[in-house]
Amino acid sequence: MVQEYVSPVRVHKYPFEMVMAAYEMRFPSCPQIPVVIDCVITEDSWTADDSQRDTIRRCQLNVEAPYLLKKMIGVDYVYFIQKNHLDLKSRILEIEATNETFAARVGVVEKCRYFVHPENPEWTCFEQSALLDVTNFFGFENTVEKIAMKQYAANIAKGKELIEEFMKEVTAAGITDLRPWKASDPAHNRELRRVVSRGTEPLSPRPIAETKKHSIPDQYTLDSEYIKRYLGELTPMQESRLLQLRKWIADLQKGKVPSDTTLLRFLRARDFSVEKAREMLSQSLLWRKKHQVDRILSEYETPDVVKQYFPGGWHHHDKDGRPLYILRLGQMDVKGLLKSIGEDGLLKLTLHVCEEGLKLLEEATRSSEHAIQSWCLLVDLDGLNMRHLWRPGVRALLRIIQIVEANYPETMGRVLIVRAPRVFPILWTIVSTFIDENTRSKFLFYGGKDYLQPGGLLDYIPKDLIPDFLGGPCKSFVHEGGLVPKSLYVSGAFTERDGDPLSEDSIYRSVSLGKAQVHEVIVQNRDPQSVLTWDFDVLRHDISFTVYRSDRELDLPDHAAADCVGGAGAEEHRSVLERCGWREGEHYQRVEPTLVCHDGESIQGSHVMSESGSYVLQWRCEALDGSRAAQLMYFHETLASHHYRGSMSSLQSAISGFSCLSGKSLSSSCPSR
Repeated sequence: MVQEYVSPVRVHKYPFEMVMAAYEMRFPSCPQIPVVIDCVITEDSWTADDSQRDTIRRCQLNVEAPYLLKKMIGVDYVYFIQKNHLDLKSRILEIEATNETFAARVGVVEKCRYFVHPENPEWTCFEQSALLDVTNFFGFENTVEKIAMKQYAANIAKGKELIEEFMKEVTAAGITDLRPWKASDPAHNRELRRVVSRGTEPLSPRPIAETKKHSIPDQYTLDSEYIKRYLGELTPMQESRLLQLRKWIADLQKGKVPSDTTLLRFLRARDFSVEKAREMLSQSLLWRKKHQVDRILSEYETPDVVKQYFPGGWHHHDKDGRPLYILRLGQMDVKGLLKSIGEDGLLKLTLHVCEEGLKLLEEATRSSEHAIQSWCLLVDLDGLNMRHLWRPGVRALLRIIQIVEANYPETMGRVLIVRAPRVFPILWTIVSTFIDENTRSKFLFYGGKDYLQPGGLLDYIPKDLIPDFLGGPCKSFVHEGGLVPKSLYVSGAFTERDGDPLSEDSIYRSVSLGKAQVHEVIVQNRDPQSVLTWDFDVLRHDISFTVYRSDRELDLPDHAAADCVGGAGAEEHRSVLERCGWREGEHYQRVEPTLVCHDGESIQGSHVMSESGSYVLQWRCEALDGSRAAQLMYFHETLASHHYRGSMSSLQSAISGFSCLSGKSLSSSCPSR
């Protein structure tokens, strides 16, 4: 398999001629590169005007291979052929090195180039690349590749340091200024030739018939100092992968190329595999083009309901200089927002935040002395309860997470979760599987009030920037959130992707009940400590809700399915417990107190089924004011115990705080528990 390595451009802040004098100091050997034992010149030619030199050297290397491998292949040293072409007139040195040893089994081609900085003629640039092709090496192909990679990385790291060291030797010898080659000054040219070749006489003094054509510096190369300042510390291999991806995407796009920080994020997301990063980036670029994401910052208009009720916003920076975003998730009305702006509206809001974050990262990097590559997210879960497990809302959240993960990888540097209640493990179990493993490792959780203690938020956020709602001194302009009034709901803004909530394809079922009629769902539990959850909306009139448990096995009659469409008779709407003639406290127990739910309310709750048995969810119609039947839409689910064992022991059923508001009255009170 052919491996390609490309290093960024290194800049020496010395004139080209001085760098050439320093470069020549490394031959025939130098202590700083112990792997090179000796370099012998086999051919050396200058043109008659002393402007160009061709040199061929045979270099002996002591490769840092395992002793056993050396013995098995029968060599202690390997030999490389290095061909140099120096053009003092054009001020370029081109170097090509190929292996002589094992040339039939391993192909190594390393190319280097020194050239004048395109913007400053007093500086010299250096670039380096290599190709490695191990076709057959006695079964040690992977080992040889690793050795070659290690050796190449070491050479890159030492290259610039060597020039700096040799430059001191050049100046110590009294050479402080070398003027460029000039056709009208043969005497100077002869002296320049002597200095840059250390007085070596050509072995074969014949004129070079033809001047080589030199390529201009690649417009897609990167300066090493730029990488360190704006992209951060990268290993030589990571730099190489970045340049390879940059060159590929530039050839593909034929126009606007994503920023280097963007390329680096996709590489990090795929462990610096160029092929995988290229595939991921290609999909993302198509997605951005299809949905016009590049226009979001300039064209997005924040809906009024978001301005008033979305509890999130940017808030200064953390201690590492990362932009800090605050989300008061526990105060967010997920259902209200979805029914006001829809899932696509919530997604567009999220993308706008992500695009803002990228812009803030650029600003933070410019104002800082180092690269700022990710932002920090502070999530306050105070107020989180079972209402946040509204299934359509969770599904919408998961879709948004997947889109963000695919198109904004490695933008999250740290996630601080504070005031996490006991209900949080349920939501985390559902959501975490859709979050990249590397991102999950950046989450830090604080469950109680210890977030301001040593080891808490103060380790990551300056004390004077802790927001006021968390007990800090800094005024936060993040909205408190709260319930979205139903008057702001938009018809058709949100419908379940699996079908209309009232259809047979929906996970929600619809029930109509007359006066004193009941509807029941029986759950057979054989998994102690599993969690029974429910979510229902009262669409008309008042309904009471209770949960019972019996040690005896219960089952609904065959006609129970008719209840779901309201077609059963009065007998069928009697409780199965009543039909059995059972008495409460003797044959069954009430495990959740009766809750009276009013017209328009949304209820979410849960119960830890600590014992096996039959659990009965019961809805009963209260007195009717008119002839129209009460209507209910519900969903229930059982969550396996192995997800929650040890963390959910005191989880309690809860009515949604948002249930306090109905479509008719904004002052109705919540029933007490």
